[in-house]
Parts: sequence; C-alpha cells; structure tokens
Amino acid sequence: MRKFLAALVACAAAALAAGPPALAAAPLTMLGADVSSVQRALDLGARYYDAAGNQRDPLDILKGVGVNYVRLRIWNNPASGYNNKAKVLQYARTVKSRGLKLLIDFHYSDTWADPGKQYKPAAWSGHGIGQLQSDVYNYTYDVCSSLKAQGTTPDSVQIGNEINVGMLWNDGKVVNNDFTNLSLLLKAGYNATKACNGGTQVIIHTADADSDANARWFYDGIRAKGVAWDITGLSYYCMWHGTLSNLSYVISDMRSRYGKPVVIAETAYPFTADNADSTGNSVTSGCSGYGLTWQGQGAEFAAVQNTARDAGAIGVFYWEPTWYAVPGNGWDPANINGSGDGWDNMAVFNWTGHINPNVRWTP
Repeated sequence: MRKFLAALVACAAAALAAGPPALAAAPLTMLGADVSSVQRALDLGARYYDAAGNQRDPLDILKGVGVNYVRLRIWNNPASGYNNKAKVLQYARTVKSRGLKLLIDFHYSDTWADPGKQYKPAAWSGHGIGQLQSDVYNYTYDVCSSLKAQGTTPDSVQIGNEINVGMLWNDGKVVNNDFTNLSLLLKAGYNATKACNGGTQVIIHTADADSDANARWFYDGIRAKGVAWDITGLSYYCMWHGTLSNLSYVISDMRSRYGKPVVIAETAYPFTADNADSTGNSVTSGCSGYGLTWQGQGAEFAAVQNTARDAGAIGVFYWEPTWYAVPGNGWDPANINGSGDGWDNMAVFNWTGHINPNVRWTP
C-alpha cells in the first residue's frame, strides 16, 4: 500500500511539473484570398479552370478549395479606375452573392501603399494632419456606408496597408518614435468604421512578421497613444520574412502581448521562377525545403497555414492568387495596359488559368 501511495504521489508530481495538457490548435476561421486584380482580368476575358479542367467563376473555384473570405484593396482615385470605390462596390456584390465574407483594405492612396511608400491621394496632397483626420474619417465612413447600403457590409476593414512606419506620408509617418499623428489617423479610421457598423472588425496591418522587436515597437507605439483595434494583421512571405519558427514566435507574442486575434493578411509562394510577360517577377527565388513547382507552392502554403494555426492565429490570406498574366492587367494603375504582371509566378492559377491542384485552404 505504501509503495502504491508513493507511486501516486510521484505521478501527481510529474503531472504538475509537466504543466497543463497542450490544447489543440483552434481552427483557422478566416480562410482568405486577396483577388483585387480579378475584376480587370475578367473584363479582359480571362478564363479560370478548376482542377478537373472545367471553366468556372474564379470565386467559385476558390470557394471549392476552402476560401471563405475575400480581401479587396481600395484606392481613392486610381488612374485606371480599377480598385476605386465604384469597382469595389460592384465586386463586393459578387463576393457576397457567393456567401463569402468581405475584408476591405484601405490603402488611402491612388496607388500602392506598402512599407516603402505611403503616398497621399492627389485630392489630399496639400492637407495637414488636422484635415487628414477628417479625410480618413469621411472617406472610410462613406465607403463603408455605401457598401452597407447595398447589402454588402464589410465584415472587416484594414485601416492602412503594411503601415510599418505610418501612412499618408509625411504627415502620418512615425519620426523619432513619435506615434502622435499616426494615432490620430488610425483613430479616425476606427471610429468611422464603428460608426458605420459596430460589428465590422478593424485590422491594423504591418509587414512585421520578420521581427518581433519591430512589431512590438509599432503596436506598443500605437497602444500607448490609445489606438483601438480588433485584429492584428501581419504579412509573411518566407523569402522576405524569414523562417516559419520565427513567424510562430511573432504570432504567439502578438497574441499574448495585445490580447487580440492575429491574422496573416498576406502570403504567397512561387510555383516557378519563369516569367510570363514583359515585366520581371517580384520574386525570383524560393525558400529552403520548398521547390518552385506546383507541389512546392502547395506545400509551402500548407506549412504557413499550419504554423499560423498552431501559433494561435485565426486566419491566413493568400495575396493575389488569381493574378496570372493577362495582357492589359498590368501592375501600374497609371499604365495598366502597358505594364505587365510581376506576380504571374506567384498566383495559384497558371498562365492558362488552371488552378494548382495542390493548393488548399484548410481550417
């Protein structure tokens, strides 16, 4: 009996030392695709085919391989017209008609906004921080309210795109660790979104998946200024942002440090190093362990999803899976007909519009 009791005590001590049992990872609920270029592709006659070779609507094909959420960027007044308010309203109806959720990605620019450039839209070019607060509020509220009025209320919005050091430069740029101006703009966007629809989730998005120190610097900085947000968004491209183990660490730290869900707002991987058009590829090499093949692309995307899920993220969005090389659907909104597509080797549809059968979005 004494030996039996001693064994029980030993087992209990071992259990306490080991800590609580590991919890199973929660499913990913935001299984997303940014298809912002697809309207132009379809208008130019692009065709999309499922794994069986059947021509179908690209949203239906993506939904069939697990997508439940669509991300659309919005530019204020792009030269091409595509991704402006009217086009986004039009395609939002298509998205919602397929039973998909909708994320609106506000760039607050007439063209691309990313860590290296955050240009004001031309209409706001002479505005200082006071007027820019009103601009952000009014524009965000107008777009959200217009979407709501047609029955396509956004489920989530991003206030800015990859705003590592601010947005609407130079007024909204973080200089000398001063987050004051940026915080005013983020508050304006948040308040406008909630005034439009309280249930719409606000994402604040950086490309800081490579550096926990940089991510802490940014999100600590806006939190200290009283900025509210609902979901922390990160971009992760393995060729730029490092290992999956580092990604896991950053996601876990962001979750615990700020008490908010985390989503990978952008990721992608090449299926080839070859180029389909006159514009060079943005990415020309892959990452260790994953070939530049359809199989490699599928495996790398699966690994990103698994890493995100295991670290506690709630979603992963593939960036521009439908942007295969279609003449006239160029990279530059000021020269959409004359520029090419730098992403044709990163799409999950090949150069004849057939989907990679190895790619799946998995909860």
